[in-house]
Amino acid sequence: MIPLFHDFDGERVLIFGGGRVGARKARRFAREAETFVVSPTYTDAEFGAADRIRAAPDQSAVEMWFDRVAPALVVAATDDEPLNEAIETVARDRGVLVNRADQSGPRDAGSVVVPATVRQDSVVLAIATGGQSPAVSRILRERLENEVYVQQAEELARITGALREQLREAGVDPETRRQAIRDVVKGDRVWKALDSSGSNGQEVAADVISDVIGDTS
Repeated sequence: MIPLFHDFDGERVLIFGGGRVGARKARRFAREAETFVVSPTYTDAEFGAADRIRAAPDQSAVEMWFDRVAPALVVAATDDEPLNEAIETVARDRGVLVNRADQSGPRDAGSVVVPATVRQDSVVLAIATGGQSPAVSRILRERLENEVYVQQAEELARITGALREQLREAGVDPETRRQAIRDVVKGDRVWKALDSSGSNGQEVAADVISDVIGDTS
């Protein structure tokens, strides 16, 4: 598997199944996509901004729901394996990405795994075990969420993004820009500055870049 990020802004996600797993998937996707959950009952009230449709997602109605929602991604999260297979079949026939919540291990083309994620504003870390052990992914996520290093990464991303644009506008050549940003990120000076409330990380980063540009001029 090759991890990819997909922008679901303005897209629709269709989830079959309103149990614990379906609710978790709904909360995840409803942050960005217009999300619909089809289930006769709901065991979890925490569905985020997802639209819940109280209906039995039987096999004969699967295509109808695809027609009504026109999803970019469908999640098969029911406890009925034949129904999940029917959902996957329709998704493949229509070229729609599909996530089978009842499967683990290797997947066929077009089948996706939803990784555990750590999100700090624009910085997103994705963790997966190839679908083999969601428990391992979850514990890694929980540990990383508490790492100060990850919390600092968002500020460093903001700083280096702004500095990269400044260097481009100043006409600094691409290779020198890349080297300057690499030195900012790889060195300890800026990270230590971000770890200290009395230091200005942006000023320290600018100093590092000045050293690089001075060395190459």
